[in-house]
Amino acid sequence: MLPERIDMGGYTLIENASLASRNTLRVNAKARLLAEIHDASKLTELLDFPAVRDGKLLVLGEGSNVLFTGDVDGTVLAMATRGVQVEQDGEVARIAVAAGERWDDFVRWTLGQGFAGLENLILIPGTVGAAPIQNIGAYGTEVAEFIESVEAWDTKERRVAVLDRAACAFAYRDSVFKHEPGRYIVTAVRFALPRSRELRLDYAGIREELARMGVDKPAPFHVAEAVIHLRTKKLPDPAVIGNAGSFFKNPIVDASLGEAIKRDHAELVSWVGSDGRWKLSAAWLIENSGFKGEREGDAGISNRHALVLVNHGRATGGQLWAFAQKVIDGVHAKFGVRLEPEPVVV
Repeated sequence: MLPERIDMGGYTLIENASLASRNTLRVNAKARLLAEIHDASKLTELLDFPAVRDGKLLVLGEGSNVLFTGDVDGTVLAMATRGVQVEQDGEVARIAVAAGERWDDFVRWTLGQGFAGLENLILIPGTVGAAPIQNIGAYGTEVAEFIESVEAWDTKERRVAVLDRAACAFAYRDSVFKHEPGRYIVTAVRFALPRSRELRLDYAGIREELARMGVDKPAPFHVAEAVIHLRTKKLPDPAVIGNAGSFFKNPIVDASLGEAIKRDHAELVSWVGSDGRWKLSAAWLIENSGFKGEREGDAGISNRHALVLVNHGRATGGQLWAFAQKVIDGVHAKFGVRLEPEPVVV
């Protein structure tokens, strides 16, 4: 029987650990074993530990992209590694970042160092190691554009693997890491960040916010400030009310379905992709299905943004997931579009 907490030098094991403070939806789940790793070189040793080797394994960053529907009967691996290293500087810099670094801290560091590219992705919760898994995106930018490679432990081949951008198979909120769940444990991400680039301004009110700020010649840090203002106004703060940010993906549908919805609802918010398919605003679909601000017990949809599933207090993961499924079914019944969750549902 393991003691309640044991320091193994490079990682710590905690038995019967609460995950309430380790997920932004504030679900009071528990893990049979929580392993916090501070030294990536100790990962193989940790994975060979009998209590870890013989059970299920879930890798967790800041818990901003997960919904626990119950307790975890296995090991939760929390990456707590730190480190940012400029491996090559120039017009485009190569920067290696440990998986456990906080994403928002890293974005702010890049801006302070004069690098461009990640300004539209500021204020996204989570860790650097989680960013490529979800291919996080916001305000017209996806992180995949700036990832040179991902370093990970390949649990199938039991070796360190370095996956270049092509091998990561990035797509909208998608990657090889999601298609082969459990195979790769991300230990570091290498970014290629330019010193200057054309700024992404034509999305979701950025130009209007810059004008309100009185900025007519924006730099990356101006764009970041505008995005902070926009996100703060639109999205509820997880420190105030439990949420995981955008809970639903914007669905991509065939042009025929998009056009059919548009005929009946001229105000539909949508974008036409290069392949001719339509990306629809999940927030618009949810709001126009009557779910914005609705709740059942402590589970509900934010009254500030229809994409955000919220925990008003003591909702269980099961209650939150049941309400999310009610939203999914309601949108499908009205528009014929089936939404998918962004977070991992465990």
